Amino acid sequence: MNAVLFVGHGSKDAEGNEEIRVFVRSVAEGLENLMVETCFLEFESPTIMQGIDKCVRQGASRIAVVPITLFSAGHAKIHIPAAIDDAKLRYPAIEFTYGRPIGVHQQVLDILTSRLESVGPLNELGLNQEQGLEETAVLVVGRGSSDADANSDLFKISRLFWEKLKVKWVETAFIGVTAPLMDEGVERCLKLGARRVIILPYFLFTGVLIKRMENMLEQYSERYPELEFALADYFGFHPTLKNILQERALEAVQGESKMNCDMCQYRLAAMEHIDHHHHHDDDHHHDHGHDHSHDHSHDHSHDHHGHEHSHEHSHDHDHDHSHDHDHKHEHGHDHKHDHSHEHGHDHEHSHEHGHDHEHSHEHGHNHSHEHNHNHDHDHKHEHVHAHDSSNNKSK
Repeated sequence: MNAVLFVGHGSKDAEGNEEIRVFVRSVAEGLENLMVETCFLEFESPTIMQGIDKCVRQGASRIAVVPITLFSAGHAKIHIPAAIDDAKLRYPAIEFTYGRPIGVHQQVLDILTSRLESVGPLNELGLNQEQGLEETAVLVVGRGSSDADANSDLFKISRLFWEKLKVKWVETAFIGVTAPLMDEGVERCLKLGARRVIILPYFLFTGVLIKRMENMLEQYSERYPELEFALADYFGFHPTLKNILQERALEAVQGESKMNCDMCQYRLAAMEHIDHHHHHDDDHHHDHGHDHSHDHSHDHSHDHHGHEHSHEHSHDHDHDHSHDHDHKHEHGHDHKHDHSHEHGHDHEHSHEHGHDHEHSHEHGHNHSHEHNHNHDHDHKHEHVHAHDSSNNKSK
């Protein structure tokens, strides 16, 4: 039996957690013949493992884990896949698939437009009038992440939204973790000349941060009484959001998810350095101890979490040796690569002594070695390729 396990972030605010449960029940109505359950990353139960346990008890033989997250940040890249790894050890006979976050989605722009109208019809806001164009700024405010890719995705959403609207400014800010913070975003809008600032939360559900934004809005109104500030609605129970999550669930069930974190080498390497403990109010502390030893072998082109890695290594070594005595050159290249990178190396070395370079690459490399030797007497040259990232260069 196929099961879909939706993973919400979880909040210290009980109202936000209940919104997720209610919303998942509405999403489940469009997923026929599928078992649908809800779990949380932190602050609330059931945990991901508890959700998986429940699916298995109810007879699931294949579980699609689908994150209810806006972007692919640390939770989607690290923590949820780590929990799936644990579940695979506990249930080796169960097949697991992993779905995509919502991401940069065209229909999200429709949701933003709709939520902007929660402040008032666009024509009443002056967004269809010349004066409104010149005086109104929309500030899209996200949660903020330590993951640069996720933060940059919000800037991309803001730009796409600007293209869609007839408003002069669409700016971007975050409520925490990274800059620009919401206060900075508001100040920027005012310095640009806006007399009306509409704050548009890029949040799925309510919680502590939404309520913090409400308090901050009151402070702005008190600080700048001659200006206008408004807070639009968060995504909430928008029917288009339900459609997107149903789409993500069916992708995962059918094995068509384009983000395959199970094979993500970034995640496996990062797991060794990132603490992926979560906080739950049921006093459970989850210490996922992983000892991963991975040989990361890539076949040139990957698209993980929206990242494209192209492995093209070009080494052009031009060695011009001029010596008066016997010497021995050993250039050994033993290529072992653990990750996918794009390297272009152009090394020009003039060596007077033997060198032992040892590099670790495991990708196909295109090496062009041009050795120009100018010697007055017999030399013994032995070329063995083995780079050690520290090259002694003498020019």
